[in-house]
Amino acid sequence: MLIILEGLVNASWLLLVCVICTAYGPAGMAVFYEKNVQERVISLGFTTTEKLKTAGTLSVIAIFVPQLTVFPLLVFLFNGTTGFLDSFLQLTCVYLIAGLFDRLFIDEWWVSHTKAWIIPGTEDLMPYIPKEAKIKKWAGTLIGFPLLAAIIAGIAQLFR
Repeated sequence: MLIILEGLVNASWLLLVCVICTAYGPAGMAVFYEKNVQERVISLGFTTTEKLKTAGTLSVIAIFVPQLTVFPLLVFLFNGTTGFLDSFLQLTCVYLIAGLFDRLFIDEWWVSHTKAWIIPGTEDLMPYIPKEAKIKKWAGTLIGFPLLAAIIAGIAQLFR
């Protein structure tokens, strides 16, 4: 039950980052759109290349620093995992809960089926998450997160 709670906290953190980044409109999250959308947003004057780079850096820090520090610390110290397999399984669950939330709620519903992420002047570039990007995101979620969990669990075992 604790692992599910930690996964939901991880998903909530991701949602909070998205909400903060889109607070002034969806162009604030243009860094997460495909390159053609980013270029259009810049040409329309909604943002600049420098602002996109800054937003990208800040977003990556806000999302991945907790992924790499807070949640492993919770699993190792708070949950009291004892070995590689236990650590790997718990981290994988925490990451997959957030990853599935991202794929299903954020990508499939919020971005694809609401007007919240529509940037005026880019409607002809929709869907914002094309099929190829969805495949990469799903692969990243289903392969990348367990791989990340394995790496972190393996490194942790070196220090135990």
